Amino acid sequence: MKKVALIGSGFSSLSAACYLAKAGYDVTVFEKNGSIGGRAQQLVKDGFKFDMGPSWYWMPDVFERFFADFDKTSTDFYSLEKLAPAYEIYFGTDDKFTVDDSLEAIAERFEAIEKGAGAKLMKFIEQAKENYEIAIHDLVYKPGESLTELVKLKTIKKIHQFASTISKDVRSQFKDDRLRKVLEFPALFLGAKASKTPSFYNFMNYADFGMGTWYPKGGMYSVVQGMFQLAISLGVDFKFYASVDMISVNEGTVDGIFVHGEYIPFDLVVSGADYAHTESLMPEQYRQYSKSYWNSKTYAPSSLLFYLGFDKKIPNMTHHSLFFDADFEKHAQAIYDRPSYPKDPLFYASFPSINDETIAPEGKEAGVILIPLAPGMNDDQVMIDSYFDQVMDRLEAQCGTSIRDSIVFKKQFTISDFVKEYNSYKGNAYGMANTLFQTAALRPKLKSKKLEGMFFTGQLTVPGPGVPPSLISGKLVADLVAKYHPLKKTKRNYSIAASL
Repeated sequence: MKKVALIGSGFSSLSAACYLAKAGYDVTVFEKNGSIGGRAQQLVKDGFKFDMGPSWYWMPDVFERFFADFDKTSTDFYSLEKLAPAYEIYFGTDDKFTVDDSLEAIAERFEAIEKGAGAKLMKFIEQAKENYEIAIHDLVYKPGESLTELVKLKTIKKIHQFASTISKDVRSQFKDDRLRKVLEFPALFLGAKASKTPSFYNFMNYADFGMGTWYPKGGMYSVVQGMFQLAISLGVDFKFYASVDMISVNEGTVDGIFVHGEYIPFDLVVSGADYAHTESLMPEQYRQYSKSYWNSKTYAPSSLLFYLGFDKKIPNMTHHSLFFDADFEKHAQAIYDRPSYPKDPLFYASFPSINDETIAPEGKEAGVILIPLAPGMNDDQVMIDSYFDQVMDRLEAQCGTSIRDSIVFKKQFTISDFVKEYNSYKGNAYGMANTLFQTAALRPKLKSKKLEGMFFTGQLTVPGPGVPPSLISGKLVADLVAKYHPLKKTKRNYSIAASL
């Protein structure tokens, strides 16, 4: 039996741990913090529960495929609710767009705003669905070892969509600026502006409008807990407060790790921690990517987050809300073009206790505010305080009542916290953006080319940012471990490839 050290306990690491353990590997997970989840940790305070990281549950088929690989379903671990409405977008105090829980209802809203837009939307989503099916069946479950993985008849027919962008396509068909923003929003889940995201990735619009927005009771952390339970049942061992200091190398091959200065031998190492940080733990000659390489890449935004507990229910809000009541382009430029603090930030507000009574004490509300920011900037507490005041002003205008005096708990989480807590490169919140030259085999590799027995998984590698891609990344890296370091066949242990 081969021993695998798995660094980190985020979604990709939990996924990889499950697949490797099922296949017969002896897996130990090392987590630097005191709880599982990585960036998907949970904050519990005074009866309030907050998802500290991901809060959107899209692409439910990917979650079901993961659990099905272990003869389970998501309902074995948590209950799901389809949100109705899915979310709302505020363009002003008296100007909002409600994203319903059915495509037909959304098309009616489009038509009411712009004549002919309903039919155009149905056609747009039909193409997005076709792209989604190609992505799921022919692309995202490929390990990114070579660009030849993309050379299939279906993908060749779509090659022209990599020469255009989502923004160009949307703006050529829809004239109302609000509808354009509604359709460009899902590209943010890929980490880049719609104007920099290839048209093919409009499959995220199908994930949004076609498949809907779901909510696991207890929050996204219930998914983490479900995967943790599955991993435990498969024999995975977990070590907490176990920060990996160094990856040990013997003649070009991994032979273990150092945790708090103590050497622990392993046959293989898989890291779900930040890629650049992981490579800094090994001798320089075995690092694949230089500092200049990492600096040259386009990252998904970092975030300024506020976790808030209120002593009363918040009126006139929904579970997920996007505040696009400021200049969208100027905020995007401050993230991607001229890194700076935007003057009037857009933000996302989540109040999961509206739908889930387990998230806050009775009669109270739990809220999370997220402001996207450029990675790599220094924290500016004066600006952070100013942003909080702006956010409260705009929330109160929408709610129609004072809420800041009802705050009984407040915690902020900044760019520097992403670096401190997650060793995140430049404090990025969820990885490397999926732009044209940062897609598939053009992303950092799952398997090290310089260090034998070293593998990577997560949002900086294949297939990209987001929770569903992280689940997929864990499977892909397990497949590669199986391919390059297979277990010997025994009566009780069939080949790894067959097991996966």
